[in-house]
Amino acid sequence: MSANMEDLWTRIQSQCLEAFGESTYQNWIVPLRYKDFLTGRLVIAAPSRFVRDWVQKNCTQKILNFLQEQDKTILALDFIVEAALFESQTSQKNVSRETISDDSTSLFDEGIEEVSSRLEPRYTFEAFVVGKPNELAHAAARRVAEEEKVTFNPLFLYGGVGLGKTHLMHAIAWHIRKNHPQRKVIYLSAEKFMYLFIRALRFKNVMAFKEQFRSVDVLMIDDFQFISGKDSTQEEFFHTFNALVDQNRQIIISADKSPSDLEGLEERMRSRLGWGLVADIHPTTYELRLGILQSKAEQLEKPIPARVLEFLAHKITSNVRELEGALNRIVAHSMLVGREITLESTTEVLRDVLRANDRRVTIEDIQKKVSEHFNVRLTDMHSPKRLRSVARPRQIAMYLAKQLTSYSLPDIGRKFGGRDHTTVMHAVKKIEEIQIKDTTLAEDIDLLKRMLQQGN
Repeated sequence: MSANMEDLWTRIQSQCLEAFGESTYQNWIVPLRYKDFLTGRLVIAAPSRFVRDWVQKNCTQKILNFLQEQDKTILALDFIVEAALFESQTSQKNVSRETISDDSTSLFDEGIEEVSSRLEPRYTFEAFVVGKPNELAHAAARRVAEEEKVTFNPLFLYGGVGLGKTHLMHAIAWHIRKNHPQRKVIYLSAEKFMYLFIRALRFKNVMAFKEQFRSVDVLMIDDFQFISGKDSTQEEFFHTFNALVDQNRQIIISADKSPSDLEGLEERMRSRLGWGLVADIHPTTYELRLGILQSKAEQLEKPIPARVLEFLAHKITSNVRELEGALNRIVAHSMLVGREITLESTTEVLRDVLRANDRRVTIEDIQKKVSEHFNVRLTDMHSPKRLRSVARPRQIAMYLAKQLTSYSLPDIGRKFGGRDHTTVMHAVKKIEEIQIKDTTLAEDIDLLKRMLQQGN
């Protein structure tokens, strides 16, 4: 039976890869090992408590579904920590110093460039269009890029998706590499920082990790919100932060929210992040969107009527990324079919994008509208409170988020105080069941849905 179960664990790996994506699969699923099968419970070993807790929280149900599709005798999935199993496997594989370096130390033996994430060549200061919503963030980014002496430490950039945070981060790194090549710069996502830290723990190479990150002149962490709630990674980043600040080294961070609004962040970390300059990037204005489109059109070297650019700047308000994508799409269509770009052709080509922008509903909109309707505080949407007077509106908001947005269950959960996707699933199912019996609640939800879709 054990051999069969071990084979089964191997067989579902391809499903895990497809379901979770390459990055999550390599970082979290690959390190797991089959351990045992006891009275209906499949036991899987993890190399550390940190890996076990993350997989348990984010992947359990999906993996269990894959297993049960193959074998109905599997009733549950248990994760245990068994470092010794991994140590023995590692020692068997790594019979030479060269082999060991491939797995455990290569990330720290390599130069700064190898540890850093790849920079996008297009993301320079010259290509960044400045307007009222982003002028403070741009000025601060310019200052820390141009001056070797620490100015704001840390510089914390925050704003919604597609507003230019990553562009500014890359621009800083490019500028320093070009004008101050002697300075050591590491730029990477918070997810990669966490992955490298876990890998260092797994291979007992934490000292090399510490030395690598504490020897740089500029440390840049993108999408910092990913670290929220990850206690071990926060702890290591906290010490790295302090070590660099004590040496007058520059730290630059970006996130989707300000330090005070990030969920799952330790108070001492929140305090440290507020030491320097916190600069927000506001949603784009019409003037800024038009300026971005004009700049992009010049780069494409394709004549685009001014009224088309004005139309796009007026209609697509969500973020810069979608705006540029729409422009690329109409230019590509024109080149492929041999038609001039007109207002009519633009409307035809972007029918789906324009329709989505006309009635786009955000989770924040839903939370606000539900809070007002049921007379609860907006903060209750993120709080751990379980009182029925609070929990029911929160479940309704989750249900509406599933109905009216394209967010995945894990994404919705994160917007509601970092809750697990299974909590969202339960909320959706619960509200579906209650509506059948409670016509008053069903009417309330129908009213909320109409108001949100109509923008009332």
